[in-house]
Amino acid sequence: MSNPDQCAQLLDEKQILNDALLSQKLMTDSYNTYAGEAVSAQLRNTMLSILDDEHCIQADIFNCLQSHGWYQPEPAEQQKIVQTRQKFTAQ
Repeated sequence: MSNPDQCAQLLDEKQILNDALLSQKLMTDSYNTYAGEAVSAQLRNTMLSILDDEHCIQADIFNCLQSHGWYQPEPAEQQKIVQTRQKFTAQ
């Protein structure tokens, strides 16, 4: 299947958006690492600016998936929220 049109026919919008979201998650992880390990303030600021752009793209993809009902994260249980808050405030 070297024809891009044939490949595109095999993926539906949900699959393409899920793949894009996963890619954005990996991109933001990478840019976060690059920003944290930058050797100069100018490079760090550039990486942080790109990271912000990537987070915006990720949020747009997430919102699109969620608006179609294709990605519905389960809400955290209140008890788990309280336990986590207590754990980190105790440190």
